[in-house]
Amino acid sequence: MPTTETVAHSHSATLQLALALLERRSLTPDDAGCQTLIGERLAALDFELEWLDRGDVRNLWAVRGDAANGPTLVLAGHTDVVPVGAEALWHTPPFAPRIDADGWLRGRGAADMKGGLAAMVTAVERFIARHPDHPGRLAFLLTSDEEGPAIDGTRAVVDILHQRRERLDYCIVGEPSSESQFGDVIKNGRRGSLNGVLRVQGVQGHVAYPQRARNPVHQALAALDELVRQHWDSGNDFFPPTSFQISNLHAGTGANNVIPGELEVTFNLRFSTESDADTLKSRIEAVLAAHGLDYAIDWQLSGEPFLTRPGELTEAVTTALERLTGQRPTLSTGGGTSDARFIATLGPQVIELGPCNATIHQRDERIRAGDLDLMSEALEFTLDQLMR
Repeated sequence: MPTTETVAHSHSATLQLALALLERRSLTPDDAGCQTLIGERLAALDFELEWLDRGDVRNLWAVRGDAANGPTLVLAGHTDVVPVGAEALWHTPPFAPRIDADGWLRGRGAADMKGGLAAMVTAVERFIARHPDHPGRLAFLLTSDEEGPAIDGTRAVVDILHQRRERLDYCIVGEPSSESQFGDVIKNGRRGSLNGVLRVQGVQGHVAYPQRARNPVHQALAALDELVRQHWDSGNDFFPPTSFQISNLHAGTGANNVIPGELEVTFNLRFSTESDADTLKSRIEAVLAAHGLDYAIDWQLSGEPFLTRPGELTEAVTTALERLTGQRPTLSTGGGTSDARFIATLGPQVIELGPCNATIHQRDERIRAGDLDLMSEALEFTLDQLMR
């Protein structure tokens, strides 16, 4: 239950909700009651709540209004957080959130992304209080499986929405997009992510008798060097060139007198909209075959690239941020992946907007408390621009 310190009335409604969410130990995929708390707030605003849980994952799809008389705008995010590591090394307990004397909101999930969720809820509360009969439809898509495998969460809900032929026009994901100060960066796309585990077969043997063995490390070196030096594409105005990176190499038994019988190479490609996963796979396999390797690859596509070109959504959010911060934000497709990659397949304009990401997934995760009030105001202004 929230503590007296947590719900101190000196805090704004946004910060009170953020603190209440941060108290819940919602380590992925455990929601720990976060979505129930948010759902109660939304139900009081006449949202229809639909629980689309799968396995241990909690998913909420909540809607208000009518898509027949205006656009559908979705606010999306996740209530799960990553593990905290050694709690004793935190300066303040990760699930005993507080706002310190310097104005930092501290706690696991402050930036990624319970703070953003709180800002979304309070922005909608104020918007509906002023526009109870707003045109169009507002929706929330929440999951507790973003920091985990990301299979039974947003991806699963999006599959259901695809089957229903749901039309979404705009989506704002509350991921921490800002870098130096709140609102300096809007994410309007993400690179695709293609993972591979390559296994090159050789013949194990004694290092003193190399003629009786076949060393897969030696055989693979030239092919790996060619893949590292490969020009995949030149990128474009929104994306850097596609990047190939080897993350792990493993071979051998641990003994220094044994030629290994297999080499395992783990690699990743972060790719732009100038490439596609199938073409990248074919090009890699062609290089390996040209070098005569005896190999197999296990592929995993984490997500295709997506891009929201400048338009109504980016302009509305940009105008809101300029009005509040006095600075025009930068559009960026940098960083890792997010659940926006799944939502983008439904066809809406999708952006990510949230607080600064400097401490996400670290010990002592924290953001400027006042940034959440700014975010809530920016979202309310955006709703005013788009839901009219």
